[in-house]
Amino acid sequence: MPAANNNQYLRRIPSVDEILNTTDVQALLLQFSHTMIVKAIHLLLTEKRNRMLSMKEPCQFEKELSLKTALPQIKAKIREIEAPSLKHVINASGIVVHTNLGRAPLAEDAVKAICGVAGCYSNLEFDLKEGKRGSRYDHVESLLRELSGSEAGLAVNNNAAAVLLCLSTLAQGKQVIISRGELVEIGGSFRIPDIMKQSGATLVEVGSTNRTHLRDYREAINEQTAIILKVHMSNYRIVGFSSEVGLSELNKLGSEHNIPVMFDMGSGNLIDSSFLGLTGDLTVQDTVKSGTDIITFSGDKLLGGPQAGIILGRDMFIQKIKRNPLARVVRIDKLTLAALESTLKNYAHNPEHIDNIPVIRMLAASESLLKKRAKKIVKAVKEQTPFQNVSLTRDTSQVGGGAYPLHDLPTWVVSIDPAPLALNEFENLLRTGTLPIVARISKERILLDMRTILPDEVSLIPGCIVEVAKSAKAQLQSH
Repeated sequence: MPAANNNQYLRRIPSVDEILNTTDVQALLLQFSHTMIVKAIHLLLTEKRNRMLSMKEPCQFEKELSLKTALPQIKAKIREIEAPSLKHVINASGIVVHTNLGRAPLAEDAVKAICGVAGCYSNLEFDLKEGKRGSRYDHVESLLRELSGSEAGLAVNNNAAAVLLCLSTLAQGKQVIISRGELVEIGGSFRIPDIMKQSGATLVEVGSTNRTHLRDYREAINEQTAIILKVHMSNYRIVGFSSEVGLSELNKLGSEHNIPVMFDMGSGNLIDSSFLGLTGDLTVQDTVKSGTDIITFSGDKLLGGPQAGIILGRDMFIQKIKRNPLARVVRIDKLTLAALESTLKNYAHNPEHIDNIPVIRMLAASESLLKKRAKKIVKAVKEQTPFQNVSLTRDTSQVGGGAYPLHDLPTWVVSIDPAPLALNEFENLLRTGTLPIVARISKERILLDMRTILPDEVSLIPGCIVEVAKSAKAQLQSH
């Protein structure tokens, strides 16, 4: 179609003022501000211009937008503008600690704790007993010491910050020894060598990718050595012909040479996870007992709290870390502190009901419970939607968050064949619905994993799929 023809149809697009002055749109001013309505009209017109220019037959434009059809489209655009960018998503992926979906959902008590300080002043850095300035670290340090057995501790805004702060404080301008097999990269291109470089420390690699021995560390020690660093291998494992040096051996070596040993645990665990069928990793308490000088881990992975980086260790090192100017840059805020304190109190004061923490509850969920949830959804979906090829299937979930990468968790899923709609189209409609559902595709089916769907969300799933069915029908008719 020649550009001139396109231009003649572009001239038919109503102006902002024409649309704004219609009776129906004027009535919207009783519900929304003038600024909001004008913004919605501008966005709508831009969208329609672009669509019209892409049409093979621009004469169909009148069906796209006219003064008569503008009102419902403006209302829809206003709802789109007002909708929060950060929103509730149903995690049906089967990955419990899902980094892209906000990692750990908080316990109810932690959510209440956030609300309790969010809309008012608080004693964040004020000692109520003494009537003078206090420290934000005090709100959780005693809990961290009680739970871990460590001499001291503090919380910062994430574990990457915790590692950076420790290295900057204790090893700037000096050398840090680490095994080549532990130079990990995790999500978001977070690389240990990059963090070490940023801290001002010099990386000293020892051993080989698959095998590192105690003698490798010993031979690398010199007068410039500030720290011996061990890093949890997070979301991968080296299997077969491999070996690594354990913490107890490194702690002994560090003690012999008066060099602190630091362990980045990645996902810290405050309970023995063997009852969940998860074995092989040290708990935080075991790590402290081993004599490790500095320990860092995340608060929002297996711990089940908010995004935070926890630093534990000997008091002499923790005090130095607190005094580093960088500590202010990465300090934790009042909302995170409230949620973290509440989460830690769950472990300290309510261990008999530790499954109040959603991550623990999801990891501990029995197959019979998950199957029961799946049956309920399958029945409702078959009754309320045209998708009849829906069934229960046994499958596996993952812990996620770099924890226990070799452990699969048995689960039950709702398996859907959305034909005649294509799998990727169905998945897209689920993901972009009013209440988004993030599912997974496997063997030409859409799978909704029951393990990561929260109890209150189970009853919402059928309604979401009904919405998808309506969108799918409209999509197929438009084709």
